[in-house]
Amino acid sequence: MSLLSAEKITKSYNEKKLLKDISLYLNVRDKIGVIGVNGTGKSTFLKILAELETPDSGTITKAAGVRIGYLPQNPIFGGNPTVLEQVFRGASSEFKDLKEYEAKSILTQLGITDFSKDVSLLSGGEKKRVAIAGALINPSEILIFDEPTNHLDNDMVIWLENYLRKYTGAIVMVTHDRYFLDRVTNRIVEISKGNLYSYQTNYSKYLEFRTQREEMEISTERKNKSLYRKELDWIRRGARARGTKSKERIERFDKLSQREKPTAGEKLNLSSVTTRLGKKTIEINNISKSFDNKQLIRNFNHIILRDARIGIIGKNGCGKSTLLKMITGEVAPDSGTVVKGDTVKIGYFSQECEEMDTSLRVIEYIREIAENIETVEGTITASQMLERFLFPADLQWNSIAKLSGGERRRLFLLKVIMDAPNILLLDEPSNDLDIETLIILEDYLENFNGAVVVVAHDRYFLDKVVDRIFEFQDDGTLKQYVGGYSDYLENITAQVRQEKVEATTDQKSSIEKEDKESSSTFINRNLSKQRKLKFTYREEQEYREIEDVITDLEEQLSVLENTIQMEVTNYVKLQELIAEKEKLEKTLTLKMERWVYLNDLAEKIAESK
Repeated sequence: MSLLSAEKITKSYNEKKLLKDISLYLNVRDKIGVIGVNGTGKSTFLKILAELETPDSGTITKAAGVRIGYLPQNPIFGGNPTVLEQVFRGASSEFKDLKEYEAKSILTQLGITDFSKDVSLLSGGEKKRVAIAGALINPSEILIFDEPTNHLDNDMVIWLENYLRKYTGAIVMVTHDRYFLDRVTNRIVEISKGNLYSYQTNYSKYLEFRTQREEMEISTERKNKSLYRKELDWIRRGARARGTKSKERIERFDKLSQREKPTAGEKLNLSSVTTRLGKKTIEINNISKSFDNKQLIRNFNHIILRDARIGIIGKNGCGKSTLLKMITGEVAPDSGTVVKGDTVKIGYFSQECEEMDTSLRVIEYIREIAENIETVEGTITASQMLERFLFPADLQWNSIAKLSGGERRRLFLLKVIMDAPNILLLDEPSNDLDIETLIILEDYLENFNGAVVVVAHDRYFLDKVVDRIFEFQDDGTLKQYVGGYSDYLENITAQVRQEKVEATTDQKSSIEKEDKESSSTFINRNLSKQRKLKFTYREEQEYREIEDVITDLEEQLSVLENTIQMEVTNYVKLQELIAEKEKLEKTLTLKMERWVYLNDLAEKIAESK
């Protein structure tokens, strides 16, 4: 069933044609991820679909009764409603009464627990989460979300991912989170140079299809070039003096000469754009920090090694950004010290970015750092650097004021990199950056000759970049895990499983202690008063076999964990394997609990004889 159709949509902005005669048809259960470089019109396209913006030409048609829930990239609330009032804005009192508990549950999952707080007092990230709750709680057949994972911590992202996977309506969303795209969407739409390309698949398979498309475009361009050369020779031989047929060929020549030529995506290689780093880097000595009587960081010690790749994770507001600011010296610790080596040069990509002079042109902003950069390939000009960072020549002479939020953030990132740091501190680098820029950044970090410390909720980015995770605990301490984010998740899963086994063992010990005090009480509680203390036939069979069953499950888990290690680059397969692993772990936990019960009963039977 068709819910919405967008036909022949064209839209220009600041003399730039963003969308060129594109169409999209949305059906029930379509879950579409919209991707493309910042500034290509993704957010504008979402607004047009939500009928919040009018196209220059083209039509939007909705099926009768279809309702749309829209989440903007940066929500703006009017007036001074409370959190709960904002969530239910425009809803009837009956609907509020019916859905209040569900709304509070969603808000709590998103880290908002003060439901009566004035929304004007919320941070930008908190407003985004309130807006998500409002979009989810109000009934709709289509959800249109612009960067829903921005300002969410890892647990919130996973919760939202699971929520949207179960959502029975249609979804159209812009997001940079590639794991999120892979697990939620069943269709990818790419906007590139005003055109729309649709792929009936998730993100992993889209990458294959896109590569094939680009190869075909390059092959077609080769044929066009050959034809163009022939036409050019014909024109030069004086074709313009010939008859009517020559006019058609001249028109074809003009069309060929004005054709849009495909460009191969460039890879950024800036491995030499760093300052030499001596033996002494950064030593963090027993630092602590509190705000408003809340202990954020407690007695943290660490030496950042020269080639460190550290990821920092934790709940929103736990102190992640504060830790980076203490390393830079922007914020002083309450106790302890941060000691930097003489050769340390920090590049700090902050969450807020720096204040930009928006009257400057893009090229002028970068030239403030350097006109030329020395790399392994030779000298690269500021203009060439901008092109490699997805700022084509025509965009470089625009004022910063004309750039989108994502383009400004990408420009700021380039300035940080061009300043040749040897220790990079990145605070939520994936917020408002498009996937193309993230790929460029990941390639750069792979060859970066220095240390990297990154605060991020982007699981894909963490897996590609870091080899050590620090997680903030509730008491302000930081717990360390070796590996990327997926390794951290495996460690957490194993830890939870061990805690369940230990809890079961403790329960068994408690029962044994209670039994010594009153055997009859135990028997009365666990067995029917009419039943003689003995195994049933099924229990006896189960008791004989359960240890072999547990051993087999443990072996299956071991094989599966090894397979997962081998499939780390195939994210679709990895998703399937992790789901299978979770199912096995759940079965193993249940069997362990059953084993404890049967052993307990066997001991009681033996004592009663």
